[in-house]
Amino acid sequence: MRNVRTLGEHYWRNLLTRVVLVAITVVLIVWFLPRNESMRFRYDVGRPWMYGSFIARFDFPIYKTDEALQREKDSLTTLFQPYYNYKASVEAKEIAKFRENFKGGIPNVPDKYLPVIIDRLHRLYQSGIINTPEYNDLSKDSTNMVRVVNGKNAQSLEIRCIFSTLSAYEQLFTDEQLAPMRQALQKCNLNEYIEPNLVYDKQRSETELDDILSGISPASGMVLSGQKVIDRGEIVDEYDYRVLSSFEQEMKRRSATKAEITTTVIGQLLFVLIMVSLFTMYLALFRREYFEKPRSITMLYTMITLFPILVSLMMEHRLFSVYIIPFAMAPMFIRVFMDSRTAFITHAVMILLCAAAVKYQYEFIIVQLVSGLVAIYSLRELSKRSQLFKTAFLVTLASCVTYFALQLMQESDLSKLDQSMYFHFIVNGVFLLLAYPLMFLIEKTFGFVSNVTLFELSNTNKGVLRDLSEIAPGTFQHSITVANLAAEIANRIGANSLLVRTGALYHDIGKMANPVFFTENQAGVNPHDKMTCKESAQVIIGHIAEGVKLAEKYNLPPFIKDFILTHQGRGMAKYFYIKYKNEHPDEEVDPEPFTYPGPNPFTREQAILMMADAVEAASRSLTEYTEESISGLVNKLVDEQMDCGFFKECPITFRDIALAKLVLIERLKVIYHTRIQYPELNTGETAHTPVSQPAAN
Repeated sequence: MRNVRTLGEHYWRNLLTRVVLVAITVVLIVWFLPRNESMRFRYDVGRPWMYGSFIARFDFPIYKTDEALQREKDSLTTLFQPYYNYKASVEAKEIAKFRENFKGGIPNVPDKYLPVIIDRLHRLYQSGIINTPEYNDLSKDSTNMVRVVNGKNAQSLEIRCIFSTLSAYEQLFTDEQLAPMRQALQKCNLNEYIEPNLVYDKQRSETELDDILSGISPASGMVLSGQKVIDRGEIVDEYDYRVLSSFEQEMKRRSATKAEITTTVIGQLLFVLIMVSLFTMYLALFRREYFEKPRSITMLYTMITLFPILVSLMMEHRLFSVYIIPFAMAPMFIRVFMDSRTAFITHAVMILLCAAAVKYQYEFIIVQLVSGLVAIYSLRELSKRSQLFKTAFLVTLASCVTYFALQLMQESDLSKLDQSMYFHFIVNGVFLLLAYPLMFLIEKTFGFVSNVTLFELSNTNKGVLRDLSEIAPGTFQHSITVANLAAEIANRIGANSLLVRTGALYHDIGKMANPVFFTENQAGVNPHDKMTCKESAQVIIGHIAEGVKLAEKYNLPPFIKDFILTHQGRGMAKYFYIKYKNEHPDEEVDPEPFTYPGPNPFTREQAILMMADAVEAASRSLTEYTEESISGLVNKLVDEQMDCGFFKECPITFRDIALAKLVLIERLKVIYHTRIQYPELNTGETAHTPVSQPAAN
């Protein structure tokens, strides 16, 4: 009853965990999706309208383009007359200063020229003098005019009728009466008495200009509610483009109401919930092994959450192009760590969720689905860097060709095709190369193991395997043989051969603590002869705990520890157990001191290792190596393991076990060079000794 209650609690706890995970995924995606109400259509001048008939839902103005508005503003700005205030005090001040400085006359200049100079200065000030830099800007167009304010009167003057400080100084020396005294007057620094008396009135000018520009209408027409703008297949012209753009602007302007925002959120919530629910149903129905593993389901939901959030942020803040995001990286990872069908389903759901945030769904969905399929097809496993370069190249090429095909379907003139997108696809391909270093991050975060890691761990020339070959060479050779046998079985039944081979290489590393206590490392001296059965059993059983300690010391992945713990399961050190029972026939023997800590195997690969390890070790004790003896040994040992229930917790079938037996028999026959016996010749004479087939050398 307690077990039933425990199973029920476990079921509901797991179900609640999955529901919470789905809810978190949906909330995160919807939270980051853009909220604007603009139509998410893509349209360009000269391209066909790819959507249904577009009919206006309300009246809205046809806004002018930014270029048209800027042209009108530039035209009015050119005609605008800036305001300048006339300062009469400047003339009086400068002429008074001139009289004071030259009251004794001008050196080398007759006194009759003094009133002439004063008169010419007066005329210049009456015409108006402007600061030279301002004058140069205004005089670029000789038809420009300014408004001169003198008291309550304002008069428009052409810029050519006014002087700058520089041109006023030059005007003094072009006068006919002053020309004879030019050299003498140039020494008098007459420019010191020429100052601007027309001062720019910034506040009045800017106010007047703003009033004029505000009178420009941003619209050049109206679209009435119910009016058809464009139909499917029609070519978008300049007018249609302005109408569609105006509709988007109007939608943005109207999107501030709370009711409209609520409607948008509800729609996004329903869409995301449908997609995530369908994905969850796929896992629950067809990939239950992933659905029940926390690390697997966490990685899958992280993938379908991370990319839509990234796309939403880029669209919201207008950062680069979403086509540079390496979406194909997600199916690549899932293909390597899981399977191709799950990789495609995950990729399709992820792309559809991302499409809710982008403006150009049609091309985006097609291009990204093609790139994801190419990534899945080209990368069955990631075991070397060259495979990643190949995949990145093929994904980039497929994206470019697909986009080019879509452009050809929409535009017949090749000269008008958009070339910038191909640069984005190339950047995307470069980013795909980051999959190799990110593989390590995913392994550490979610506890997966890639083939790259397995290949590295299988290197017997470094690390703990090198130490094993030096400290316990017999155990090392045993591990190599078991690894080869286990890999052969895995290949035959469709299990992960690289995984089981790697686990087999490490399964007995604990024997390095006391190598001489194991027969494969002994050279004539057996230390067990001086020990009790229980002490010997504890030493033998202890290699499991020692192996786990070494795995932790060398920071080996968790799956290595699992192989170490399960390769003996809850089996017994039978030799010492039976010997102890024989020595104590009247004692009720507790089997626990002679039992390995376990647990029993819970994966097919662990079950394969248990079978290969037991058979390889026992095969060394055969007195003769014939087909019958090897077959009998293999069947006996594997059947005993099945009878003891060692395989009840792992998903291995009777067919798998039968194939494993066949592989073990075949491989051991080859290893030990078994000979077949020729039949005896019945001649009626004394039977001869059977002739053995010579062993191949």
